[in-house]
Formats: sequence, structure tokens, C-alpha cells
Amino acid sequence: MATMALALGSCSPNTPAGEGFNGTKGEVKLLTLDPGHFHAALVQMYMYDEVDPTVHVYAPEGDDAQMHLDRIKIYNERSERPTSWNEVLYTGDDFLEKMIAEKKGNVVVLAGNNGKKTGYVKAAVDAGINVLSDKPMAIDQQKFAMLEQTLQEAPAKGSMVYDIMTERSEINNELQRVLVANKDLFGEMEKGTPEDPAITKESVHHFFKYVSGQPLRRPEWYFDVDQQGEGIVDVTTHLVDLVQCTVMPEQEIDYKKDIEFTSARRWATPIPSDKYRLVTGQDEYPDFLLPDVVNDTLQVYSNGEMNYRLNGVNVRVSVVWNFMAEVGTEGTGDTHYSVVKGTKANIEIRQGAEQGYKPMLYVVSKMSDDAEAESTLRRTLRSLSNEYPGLDVKKTADHEWQVVIPSEIVKTHEQRFSSVMQVYLDYLKQGEIPAWERSQMISKYYTTTKALSIAKE
Repeated sequence: MATMALALGSCSPNTPAGEGFNGTKGEVKLLTLDPGHFHAALVQMYMYDEVDPTVHVYAPEGDDAQMHLDRIKIYNERSERPTSWNEVLYTGDDFLEKMIAEKKGNVVVLAGNNGKKTGYVKAAVDAGINVLSDKPMAIDQQKFAMLEQTLQEAPAKGSMVYDIMTERSEINNELQRVLVANKDLFGEMEKGTPEDPAITKESVHHFFKYVSGQPLRRPEWYFDVDQQGEGIVDVTTHLVDLVQCTVMPEQEIDYKKDIEFTSARRWATPIPSDKYRLVTGQDEYPDFLLPDVVNDTLQVYSNGEMNYRLNGVNVRVSVVWNFMAEVGTEGTGDTHYSVVKGTKANIEIRQGAEQGYKPMLYVVSKMSDDAEAESTLRRTLRSLSNEYPGLDVKKTADHEWQVVIPSEIVKTHEQRFSSVMQVYLDYLKQGEIPAWERSQMISKYYTTTKALSIAKE
């Protein structure tokens, strides 16, 4: 076992896990458990008054913990808004038991091996420790059953569990939901059909990319669907969450009554050995990946599509993972397409070549009078000016306008982790995760894991 500290930090007394929060300086004391994903560091991209600078990290021996500390070190040493985190590392086979026994914090951050995550959530809840977890918190139906029970028991055990849904605060997603809620502009949401759904959300990602200006190195387990989860239960978590926020905003969902599947499918992304070396830094496939290697090429089931109905609305969600962006588009990052269909207009997010691979929001009117439609859109945007200043419109085709969003109100992927942290800190001060949030978490993971089960049939 080993200990390590990055910088001098607070020596204030520990607040026992499970005690109430009221916004006092340093009252939230973070624990980081087995940080195998860079999202664990992004939670700490900025400092928060309520969060103590000392963070206790518990992890097994290996590269993951050191890479996590290196990312925090970059934040501490950057010239603009440097942080002052004091990372204290414990490594050993008993890292989980050690964290539970010592209880040096009251909120544990989870972002790493998804196959272990459900068990980590349960262990923390059973110990009365609050949980802020990266998605997904469950990658198959067996783990979903454990997660559902854990989330239902969490309030009685004094634990508040929340997952990191950064895409809610992406400005295009946020405005899409706001415009859909405006009846004058959007009308009523269509129901659609399985063949022509009312809501479609498609997401394209890349195994090799840059984060905070640095090439992202993936751990080897990331390519094992038994540890990372298949694509249909991983990135789709965000998309399903956005669907729920759009169809049933801040409402409790009963997945047994409100969700009905029509189909689901899955397929693999091939990763040859040279590309595997590029993204992992390892020369050979580990033994646990060999069953998925065909002709020296790893087959990763990272792609999937699900078709289902939520509260009677037909939805299609799909995710595709390529190894890296096409030549000439290396800076595109991940891309997203989304459409929500209404009786008066469709609200779309596009992020293709025409948009320079940057997400852009469009309103496609179904009304015959373009002048009236544009007037309604401008009036709608003016009504949002207090919360979303500077919005404008640009006509791009017949019956179609782009909502022009000023850069000042756009948050980067990294910055959106701060938005999630602020929401979670507010929930901690309120003393509970709202019932609708808890039900939507349960329904979300039911949806993704049920889709995997159907796709495998």
C-alpha cells in the first residue's frame, strides 16, 4: 500500500458521513474510489466553497490512480484559475474496505470500471456515504436489479445518490427542451411510430481523442464489455436521460407502466492491434480480451440502437463508436443529432459537416406562413432573454431557422461537470434527491439494460 499527497490543503476536522449539509465552507469531503475514467478528475476541474480541498483517493495498485493524480496536478498547476486540491492516495487490495472503515469523507465520486460500479454504489449506500457517480451505474439487468434496490433504500440509509448527467446542461440540449415546452412555437409533441419516431437521438463517439489538450489514454478494461459495458448501456444513458427530461420533465416515471420496447440491436467496432497500441500504450491484447479478438482485430460491441415508447411517445436512441474521427475532421470530437417532432415545429440539433461539426439548434416550422413562424420564434427567444441572453435567429431554408447562440453562454464538456456538481451540492443542502430524479434514474437504467437484453436475444 502507499500514500501520496499533491499539495498542502485543509486540516479541518472530518464531517462524519451521513450528517446534514447547509452550505458551510468545506463541509463536503470528497472521496474518490477506483478512478479509472478521466471523468473522476473533471469533477474537480474547479474549486467549490462547500468542498474541502483535501480529497482521499482509494484505489488498487496500477496506472489508473496515477493518471488520475496527474490530471488533478494539471488543474493545480495551470495558469488560469488554478485549483488547490490536496490528493491523499491509498492503494491496496483492500481499498474499498479501507474507505468504508476510515470514512474520511461524506461524498464518494465514482468514475471507472462500470462492471464494478453497481457494487461500489451499494457499498457506499450501505455505509451511509453519499454518491456522485459517472454513468452508467448498471450495465446489465442483474446489476440493474441491485441498483434499483439500492436507490430505493438510499434515503433510509442517509445516502443521496446522483449520476453525472452533463448533457442536460449542454446549451443546445437545454434550449431544445425549453423550446419543446413552448406550445405557441412547438405545439403538442407528436406520438410517432416505431418506423418514424417522434424523438430521435443519435450519438457518434471516438475511442481515440484529445481531452483538455492531451491525447486520451484508455485503460485496457475500457474495451472489455464485461467491465465497461456495451455501447447500448453506456453513452446511451445520456440520450435516454435527455428523452425522459423532454417527454416527462421533472415527473416520476414508472418504468413498468410508462416504458414499452419495440426493438433493439447491437454491433461491433473493429480495433486492429496497431490502433489498440495507440490508445492504450500496450503492445498486446490482455488475456481477458482474447475471446473478442478475430484475425488480430479486437471486436468491441460499442454500437447499439433501441426503439421504445415512453408515455406513448415513440423514441429511437442510437450510439456509434468509431476508433477516431475521419481524416480532416480530427478536431470534431463526439457528435450528436437530435430531433423532437411537434405539431407546429420540429426542434433539431445537428452537428455534421455543414455545421463544422459543432452542435447547432434549428427550428423547422410546419406552418405555411414563414413570416408568422419567424415572428413566433423571435418572440419566444425574447421571453428567454433573462436566462439565455443574446439569442438570435438566422433563416437557413424555407420553413427553417437556426437559433444563433452566443459563445458566452456555451459550456464546454469539461465545464458541464461543474454544473452537475452545483446541482448535486444544492440537493445535499436540501437534504434529499427529489423523488422524480430517483425514479428517472431507475427508469433510465431499466431502459438501457432492457435494450441490451433484447438486442442479445
